[in-house]
Amino acid sequence: MSALDGVFSTCRDEGRSALIGYLPAGFPTVEGSKDVLRAMVESGCDVVEVGMPYSDPVMDGPTIQAAAQQALDGGFRVRDLFGVVESVAALGGKAVVMTYWNPVLHYGVDAFSRDLAAAGGLGLITPDLVPDEAEDWMAASEAHGLDRIFLVAPSSTEERIDLTAKASSGFLYATAVMGVTGARTAVSSAAPALVGRVREHTDMPVCVGLGVRDGAQAAQVASFADGVIVGSAFVSAVAGGGVPALAEELAKGVRGVGGPA
Repeated sequence: MSALDGVFSTCRDEGRSALIGYLPAGFPTVEGSKDVLRAMVESGCDVVEVGMPYSDPVMDGPTIQAAAQQALDGGFRVRDLFGVVESVAALGGKAVVMTYWNPVLHYGVDAFSRDLAAAGGLGLITPDLVPDEAEDWMAASEAHGLDRIFLVAPSSTEERIDLTAKASSGFLYATAVMGVTGARTAVSSAAPALVGRVREHTDMPVCVGLGVRDGAQAAQVASFADGVIVGSAFVSAVAGGGVPALAEELAKGVRGVGGPA
């Protein structure tokens, strides 16, 4: 059983999709990221993605790259991640970590999984790790009760979607576009088709990320996906103190369409 089952079960009972908000740990500072994540949880995020700042990202757009670099310049270390996750769990929030694989390998796959579980984390999103190369992570996640959240994209073949779905737990992360993160003026037209293709292979929740920036777009994605993932818009809102208002707007959006079709 996934640690996230309760989240999606509650959302289904309420006839809506889940709101999942992303923030790099250590941005704007380690303690500041705890404050921002608390605001996200208290203002309507059902799940928060705590990002691991990394100097060589492949999926992050310029907004998140700049935030991660600020965290690294401020002295962020991997051990700080667990304290940030622990702060979310202490609030009763649901936290998963989004990280590239090199930091996990360097820390030690089992040790990282052990410390994440001990901090109250529920799983990992791994954008640059495919299931075929995840033997160590599969074993560690089983041993420590963590969810494995792999990604599919519009370019994924039916065979790749099926393999990824069978290896995942918690939810599947569907990227709405081929490219990097960043708020966009319109929701990708490829996203509904990708979610439909995924549903041919699994009944696991499918959450869509990349590009959502406001309540209207959140409502649009919530009409066909089990979860709406928002990252760059939250990062941009930190400077102006607008995180609570944005979370409330997005939460209202996912509640306004009666759940995914």
